[in-house]
Amino acid sequence: MGSTELRWGHDYLMVEPNHFRVDYAINPFMHLHDQPDPLRARAEWLALVEAIESAGGRAHVLPQLPGAPDMVYAMNLGLALQSEDGAARQVVMSHMRYAQRRVETPAADEWFAVHQYTRRSIGRDGVGAHFEAGDAFAWRGELVVGLGPRTEELALKHLATDLGVSVRGFRIIHPAMYHMDLGFCPLDDTHAMVCPAAFEDASAQALLALVPEPLVLTENEALTFCANSIVLGRTIVMPACPDRVRALLVEWGFEVVVVEVGEFLKGGGATRCLTNPLDVRLGRDLATVSGGRVTLP
Repeated sequence: MGSTELRWGHDYLMVEPNHFRVDYAINPFMHLHDQPDPLRARAEWLALVEAIESAGGRAHVLPQLPGAPDMVYAMNLGLALQSEDGAARQVVMSHMRYAQRRVETPAADEWFAVHQYTRRSIGRDGVGAHFEAGDAFAWRGELVVGLGPRTEELALKHLATDLGVSVRGFRIIHPAMYHMDLGFCPLDDTHAMVCPAAFEDASAQALLALVPEPLVLTENEALTFCANSIVLGRTIVMPACPDRVRALLVEWGFEVVVVEVGEFLKGGGATRCLTNPLDVRLGRDLATVSGGRVTLP
């Protein structure tokens, strides 16, 4: 195939769903009358952990705060990075768009501190640019970031300058694909799932041009949450996989593992939202750039 596997995506932080429920509505999938079943949600979460471990990955578990029902969506706690040799660790803590989720940050900050991460903040106490890590991917040496519904353009400038990396931004406009990881999923260094309907026209065209071999998702396919998947080498752990998408992934040499996470869809998140990769490395997965750089369509 001539493609190189992603070198990150084998080591994840997850939040145990002890207090998962829908207490408010901050995305189109959340409805107070449609509450997740706690036992079913736990079984789905454990099945996801098992799928990760079966694919050779590892899950680190952070307890959920009682007053933070969305904390199970661990991807949005922060952007974790290692030095190229893996010896040093840092994390850019998310500054959530909605105040209801900001209660999660102190508990996540404590976990990262205990595990010897240097913590960075883009915004604190309602001040500064909003940034949610579900909008950010390390891919092809750059930080690919969605902006609009949850992450502000100013945050991209902070990320580029503070981390010394190249940041490429894409404007999201679809209300149901409010994070980058609902309309985009890198698979290896040449393949990625892309849903053009998630983005402004200029951003959609720029993103398709960035991907050497895109798997272009229709809006209906993307709304199955199939792009909200994680990749461990040649294994893709997915919440759903439409037949056409599966056929292309298998043709490209991937093994598709579908794990039911329907209870978590009630909160607007799936496989990628429930997992936060800890093994992205500066220098290996993200090239360093003097002073940083931001590119927008």
